[in-house]
Amino acid sequence: MPRFTFAPDNPNETQRADLFLAGLSGMPTRSRLKKLFDDGQVLVNGQPARASLRLRPGDLIEVEPPPLVMGKAEPENIPLVIVHQDSDLVVFEKPAGLLTHATPGQRDGTLVNALLYHCKELSGVGGAIKPGIVHRLDKLTSGVMVAAKTDAAHHGLAEQFRLHTLDRRYLAIVHGEMERLSGRIESKIARNPVHRLRMTGRGEEGRRAVTNYKVLARGHGFSLIECRLETGRTHQIRVHLSESKHPVVCDPLYGMGRGYPANLPVAAHAALRHLKRQALHAYRIGFKHPTTAEWMAFESPLPPDIGAVARPLGLLEGIKLPDLARRVE
Repeated sequence: MPRFTFAPDNPNETQRADLFLAGLSGMPTRSRLKKLFDDGQVLVNGQPARASLRLRPGDLIEVEPPPLVMGKAEPENIPLVIVHQDSDLVVFEKPAGLLTHATPGQRDGTLVNALLYHCKELSGVGGAIKPGIVHRLDKLTSGVMVAAKTDAAHHGLAEQFRLHTLDRRYLAIVHGEMERLSGRIESKIARNPVHRLRMTGRGEEGRRAVTNYKVLARGHGFSLIECRLETGRTHQIRVHLSESKHPVVCDPLYGMGRGYPANLPVAAHAALRHLKRQALHAYRIGFKHPTTAEWMAFESPLPPDIGAVARPLGLLEGIKLPDLARRVE
């Protein structure tokens, strides 16, 4: 049974148990979560909990999602911004809140369902559950992605991911004004042995993970940084930044219960309270086209919810970021 601890950014903040769970990657939708609560499958501090229970910092939550019923993913008319599409692949923007593919307890309403509607055909390498999916983003992370439409393109893109030859960059707002303007974080990332929905980079076991970062702006106790991945492990950026004492703002798993500075601008405080996911956005991806070998790079603008936090903090002044999703190389 997965276990994790409620740790909001504001140490005095509470949140409904069903809303908190619904925002985590791999969790069912709120309607399906309701049945888990009704059936006593969600425990808070060892006791069956109501969906409306207000979680407090330090509460231990345990949940048993229903098993995934295998089946073929079906097309669904879910809005999706297509940045580029040809006979081999499709580049698009994944919005925050959209699961990449079916998970235990949620068979539909995913990115795969949306892609099948907009693209009709996807590669079969990922099977019936994950057609076309070459890489993933966490449910609450937004950004630009690529998917394969043919098996040959899938294998070609997957090989680039395996060799770490792609250009993948993220923007993140983190707690603290980072002293080092750039750096390299390397560790081995593995499943947390206690909190099974979390990963950790503090053990000796796990897979090598490398994140390069550059500080773009600092102010009011926060930093806007660019992260460039050398590897792509589960929760890699979130784990590396959290364990470096600069967790991503509003991260529900790795936020460490950080509060906000006393002199925080009113507009920034309001935006933070309305930000319902980690302030992390995959804004650039570059790769060689698997058929033509042409280098292609695409960028995605900072989403409005993250921009609403960054702007009053002064983190966007003088920073040149893409203003619309487009090919740049």
